[in-house]
Amino acid sequence: MPAAALILAVLVLPAPLTEGDAGARIGFLLSISALLEMTHGFRRAEYKDQKSAWISGAISLGLGTVLMNAPLFATEALRLFLAGWFGLDGLRNLVAAVRGHDKYSFRSRDLFYAIVNMLIAFTVLRVDPQWLIWAMALAASFRILCTAATMAQSRLLTAEMLSEPGSLTDGLPDDARVQLAADEIVKQELARASVDRNWIGSFLLTLLAIHVGRMGFDRTFLGLMSPGFAVIGDMFAGLLLAFLIVIPAIVVSNRLTRRLEGFAWDWCLQHSSGILRWLKTPLQSLLTFRLRQVIRLRHARCSYVTAFSRGLQIGLPLAAIIAATTPMWGMSWYFDTENWAAGIWNSWAEHRTDTWREAMVTAVSKELPLDTAETAFSVSPEGVQSDSDFAFIVIGDPGEGDASQLSLKSQLLTIAARDDVKFVVISSDVVYPTGAMKNYEACFWLPFMGVTKPVYAIPGNHDWYDALEGFAATFFKPDAARIAMRARVETDARISSTTESHIEELIARATDFQRQYQVPTQLQQAPYFQLQTDDFALFAVDTGVAKQIDPVQYEWLEAGLTAARGKNIMVVLGHPFFAGGNDLTVQDDLLETPTEFAQLRSLLRKHNVSIIMAGDTHDLEYYREDSTDSPSVHHFVNGGGGAYLSFGTSLDWPKTPVTSHWSFFPNRQQVVEKIDATTPIWKRPAWLWTRYLGGWPFSAEFLSAAFDSNTAPFYQSFVEVRVEPSKNQIRLIPYGVHGQLRYRDLQQSPDASIANPDESVEWTIPMLKQP
Repeated sequence: MPAAALILAVLVLPAPLTEGDAGARIGFLLSISALLEMTHGFRRAEYKDQKSAWISGAISLGLGTVLMNAPLFATEALRLFLAGWFGLDGLRNLVAAVRGHDKYSFRSRDLFYAIVNMLIAFTVLRVDPQWLIWAMALAASFRILCTAATMAQSRLLTAEMLSEPGSLTDGLPDDARVQLAADEIVKQELARASVDRNWIGSFLLTLLAIHVGRMGFDRTFLGLMSPGFAVIGDMFAGLLLAFLIVIPAIVVSNRLTRRLEGFAWDWCLQHSSGILRWLKTPLQSLLTFRLRQVIRLRHARCSYVTAFSRGLQIGLPLAAIIAATTPMWGMSWYFDTENWAAGIWNSWAEHRTDTWREAMVTAVSKELPLDTAETAFSVSPEGVQSDSDFAFIVIGDPGEGDASQLSLKSQLLTIAARDDVKFVVISSDVVYPTGAMKNYEACFWLPFMGVTKPVYAIPGNHDWYDALEGFAATFFKPDAARIAMRARVETDARISSTTESHIEELIARATDFQRQYQVPTQLQQAPYFQLQTDDFALFAVDTGVAKQIDPVQYEWLEAGLTAARGKNIMVVLGHPFFAGGNDLTVQDDLLETPTEFAQLRSLLRKHNVSIIMAGDTHDLEYYREDSTDSPSVHHFVNGGGGAYLSFGTSLDWPKTPVTSHWSFFPNRQQVVEKIDATTPIWKRPAWLWTRYLGGWPFSAEFLSAAFDSNTAPFYQSFVEVRVEPSKNQIRLIPYGVHGQLRYRDLQQSPDASIANPDESVEWTIPMLKQP
């Protein structure tokens, strides 16, 4: 185990040089070292060494959790927390150095650790932001090295130690009957070991059956593995509960009550009759139970396998209670192990999406005839002509398949049925949670049944979790879907459960769904597309999981934008540049530096894109980005199409938003009134914390999912885009569940306020005149 910690210390050093969220990577490695330390501490022979390991491990786990969730913390709180954790550990080391007095104390070592931890705390508070991530990598590496050194120097409990007389009954009366009771318990525990193992296996199978029942089941790799990952999550949660809470509580309580238990044993052994003899049986049963706890834990400390088994025995029932009651707490990525499975697919897809997309599109381009580079992957909905006005709908993140999505259905069907509305675009996350075909009927086909206009889509991060198979079968033309899925399998070196027969089955199911529900799909050839008329150009861009595009898509987009020069250009993205009042083009970790997402924004600026709309954030937001040397850019967040709402925007709008002209829906009053009306009393403390303190040190967005409820009032939305060259304008009209939104529904910047709050909302953008 010290060797494993040493490897982690080495791995954490180059984290700032790697792609992606370096802070999360450092936090993950630090959390793994914390779990190793706490597990090692469980086996240590001396109680003070155990306590030291648990406290140190808890601090490391706290640091790791903070780093992994850095974007969810308020910026100033993040530094305070990181510095506070290191400072706390420095004080602990200083106390250990001052109080150390026996042969197992290393006063100079503890003093050295105290000084270094204090220096790290000071550095975190004072270092320039661009160097903070490096400071954290070095600090985390040092901390893990200290963990490895401490583990190497600590004595572990062995079975030979427990065989010594009185080793299991220390602190209790030196009486043969107490020793006899201890020996009997040891025999019973050895006899029931196989029963306990079978019990754990049965419990895990039961949990698997529960997860299969709730998550659904199909014959795909994703369908097979997701419930399994949820069970692994249950095991992990159970072990955390056992080793972080329950076992330390038992050990501490045992030390606090050991002397009292000794007196109680004395009384039971000396009083076989008398007026209080009726107390003897229940008291002796309690004392035997406490002795059994001590013996179980001490025997578990002799072996990591036994410790693992004991941890599952203690923690699994608690984990099962959490799993069963998770729906009561609302949407949560942190306590719902079924969502942890989606998180695992997110990590996998994040590193593969660009490679998959590039391979899929390249293969389609080679095998199917395309137009010129400037018009590649164009779509041609019927009725869109250069010399006439037309309209289309953009709806983002619809795919939960529950009441919040269905609340918009009547308005969606009403607007889509208008003659001048020619098509519908879904901008991100068509289907939750993993984009699997098994969820398409409930999350796409049924909610969109009745839409008779062509439906196009760009995938969101959740759609990529199944390697885009469900999405490709549903929205790609069958030949393009077939080629794309084969190319994805090839680029994964055929290490995939996706076979030729499975590809054909997916396409056949999507085709049959289209026939049954009469929603026009299977009309595009890639996860991105374009549409151009003489005056207007629409580009739908797939930003994948990591908010970036691959080189092939970049070339396609640049060529299309160049061809559209002089036109009025609108771009629909999977992720927004602005959301929650913040600029999301800076890196989502401690570096706060520009990313590839910022490069995409620069490309759009270069080509004078006037309207940028995106999903991913689940609400409706508008920003006008003004410039002295170019026309204004109008940014829309349009992700309120059905998924649970991102209440963080309404509850924690920044004092200085990214632009001075802004609006968002739902407004703060609507959100507060809904949460007040639907939050049960046991959630009230968390709600008050979020409402009045902004969830500090976390963010309101981080905590707001706990208050999600699929009951009215609903504040979902979508946008109708009306391209009107006859009037030289483009109008964007937002709709809620009761029709077109009114200005009273919006929260707005002072300069955006309208005299009549009952007036219908629309944003009118003048069209550029052609030269």
